[in-house]
Amino acid sequence: MTVTAFGAEEIENARIQQIDDIVSRTPGLSFDAFPATQARLFIRGIGSSDRGAAGDPSSAVFLDEVYLGRPAMVAFDAFDLERIEVLKGPQGTLFGRNVVGGAINVITKRPDLEGFDAGTSLTYGNYNRLDGAGFINLPFANGSSAVRVSGSYRSHDGYVENRFLNEDVEDQDTLSGRVQFYTEPTETMRVHLTLDGTRDRASGPANHVLELDASDPLSNFYSQNFDPDVTYGSRVGFQDRDTYGLRGEIANDFSFGTLTFLASYRDLDYGFNYDFDGGNPDPTSPGFNGVDISSDSPDVSGEQSELSSQELRLSSLPSGNIDWVVGLYRYAHEVDRLDVFTLDSALVAPIPLTEVFDQRAELDSYAVFGDVSVPVGDRWNIFGGLRYSKDEKSYTVGNLDSDAPLRSDDIFEASASADFDDWTYRAGLEFQATPDDMLYASISRGYKSGGFQDQPATAPEAVVPFEPESAIQYEIGQKSTLFDGAMIWNNTLFYLDYTDLQTVQTINGINVTDNAGAATIKGYETQLAVSPADGFNLAVAYAYTDATFDEFVEGGVDYSGNRISRTPEHKLTISPSYVYTFANGVDLTLAADYRYASEIFDDNSNQPPEVRDPTHFVDARAILGNFGNGLELSLWGKNLTDERTRTFQAVFLGANFGAFSPPRTYGVTLSWNY
Repeated sequence: MTVTAFGAEEIENARIQQIDDIVSRTPGLSFDAFPATQARLFIRGIGSSDRGAAGDPSSAVFLDEVYLGRPAMVAFDAFDLERIEVLKGPQGTLFGRNVVGGAINVITKRPDLEGFDAGTSLTYGNYNRLDGAGFINLPFANGSSAVRVSGSYRSHDGYVENRFLNEDVEDQDTLSGRVQFYTEPTETMRVHLTLDGTRDRASGPANHVLELDASDPLSNFYSQNFDPDVTYGSRVGFQDRDTYGLRGEIANDFSFGTLTFLASYRDLDYGFNYDFDGGNPDPTSPGFNGVDISSDSPDVSGEQSELSSQELRLSSLPSGNIDWVVGLYRYAHEVDRLDVFTLDSALVAPIPLTEVFDQRAELDSYAVFGDVSVPVGDRWNIFGGLRYSKDEKSYTVGNLDSDAPLRSDDIFEASASADFDDWTYRAGLEFQATPDDMLYASISRGYKSGGFQDQPATAPEAVVPFEPESAIQYEIGQKSTLFDGAMIWNNTLFYLDYTDLQTVQTINGINVTDNAGAATIKGYETQLAVSPADGFNLAVAYAYTDATFDEFVEGGVDYSGNRISRTPEHKLTISPSYVYTFANGVDLTLAADYRYASEIFDDNSNQPPEVRDPTHFVDARAILGNFGNGLELSLWGKNLTDERTRTFQAVFLGANFGAFSPPRTYGVTLSWNY
């Protein structure tokens, strides 16, 4: 398969801390941030903008094999990690549900039985950035057990000035921690327990009125603001997340294989309240808007979610000639979500009006799976896998606590349930042409279950589910190590047949999730790592993605042939670095990252104004290492050209509203490792 991987050293040196740092460095991966605390991933053009309680992502994030099933739950801080993997294409056979586009797999550093270890880092930067992180690894019981405790704190002042309130917004205050216990009570048994949690506080987001929709009379009552550093919202807003998880894994080696039981529980308490239009009701203000759109009400938008999973699998021993695994999997969640919308405008009504959609969804998901890899001779390997999944969903939605049906046609409450099931698979072969060159070909199928509308217009619409979506991918690839290891070059060609894709469509002014028809996604990806001279390294990655609708009609308009939204056709990263070692053993590393993404359409119509211009981002760092008994000093800068691209935009009630990416940031980090 095609995998983009980030090791522990790269994660630390490049300051990969959050999900958007991974996205920006991975060709073929993009995301939609509305708001920033509910990022939704798109891998090879496959993703979902549905945030409703009865919807699911199309590309998934896993934390130590545990599925993070809600967008706001992806709140991990990338500290004390072993690696991050981006697996592209359907991964439903082994990784489970809702991985039609692919998966991000985050692997933490486990407790080490070999000896004591510790480390810490402290960062100060512009916008009063103050970051700290640390870990300690303590083995005990004669090396049969160990505890690893790690934590981090990230904070900075707001990136955007609210000149109406004289406050800064889009700040950060994040505290994360993880405690792990690992033991090997016998020669064949391993037990690993983890408790982790994150407390995340932020203001904003800082929305802006961008282009006006002249076809809507309300467009005459907005003040445009294209300055990414300034907003005029009538409230600071907040984005608060508290999430924690428990994970337990027990594995035992028998003569016939390894039996593993993995169980998890995760909890999310998420609230947000913000000014959607980014303006205020003061006629003398440069940000005067005659229409006030927000989530400001006595009921705070947000959700409370509880997720649990259990997996029992039997796999081959490492010493076996054939690699195989069979298993059973169960996933369940309960999601309570409030979606609050407030409209305050004398043009609409003499008093502010609020509509509250109260959603409650329950899910039970079951699966049985198997996968095998069989060598044929010395140079061939055949692999394949099969998975059966069944989802049982129940859903209740209503707007009974609303002043008026602003996004719907009536006041109602409705309940429904539905079952969805499907088979997913993968099959292929590998050919080891030489000890340093491998060729492969594969076919894989992914599936995402159906769901229900988060903002239905009527009770009858609320009880009718949208259908599952699926994708079949055909892929051929080559992976080579050249010039005695001085060059690694991997290439991939893929073709995706994407059917019944779930898209959020605007029909009669109401957002509706529906099955769009069919799409074809094809592309080419290459990854090159070369060391042409002592101390010099160059990494290049490029992705070409042609993602277009074959069949898609929205609101009576045929968009067949249009590009799928939020998917750049070209994405390129170039990362040169140079390491010089002084006579006293001190290392000086100079490194940079250049990232390019071509034009992105934020709407499937592919029409202005919901278009993002091509972007160019540059990061750089200078690292002085191996001095002072484990000390390391890093001077770093991110987005050095101060590129301010739109991270979200949508046309609604007469205007295109949007938000921008963070500005140039820089700082110094002092680290120590035992």
